[in-house]
Amino acid sequence: MGRKNSPDEIRHAQAIKKRKHARDKALQALYQWQLSGEDLDWIRDHYLKEQGVSSGDEAYFLELLYKIPSQVTVLDEQFKQYVSKFEDHVDPIEVNILRIATYEFQHHLEIPFKVVINEAVKLAKTYGADESHKFVNGVLDPLSKQLRQLETKAMAADISPD
Repeated sequence: MGRKNSPDEIRHAQAIKKRKHARDKALQALYQWQLSGEDLDWIRDHYLKEQGVSSGDEAYFLELLYKIPSQVTVLDEQFKQYVSKFEDHVDPIEVNILRIATYEFQHHLEIPFKVVINEAVKLAKTYGADESHKFVNGVLDPLSKQLRQLETKAMAADISPD
């Protein structure tokens, strides 16, 4: 028989699940914002009332929904340096996945860089074109080395043979 999870472990797992849900809904909302130009408050209300955002991490959803559009130029500049060879491959879904991941790299240091990449790849597999997960990973891997230097270097040191 396996060990039982502690109440803290259960709460932590639930929080992760809610954050994934919020990230998923934020991607959809940001995509809608980018394509339709709808007012963010209208999109917020729509997602809160009709898209089940309240069953996730609502505060995180709202943070992504409002902070990413306010920083879109800066976020895009960060990852576009790694997109040049893929320029014909980028679509609005992928752009918004990259924006979310770039935002998380910069503003959510509590989320390990590998988790940021993994969550972005999962979003790309769910919502992107057939090979978009490879593209997203190909952009975020070098970007993580730039934006999370200490973390990526520490991981590389732990992995390297002695």
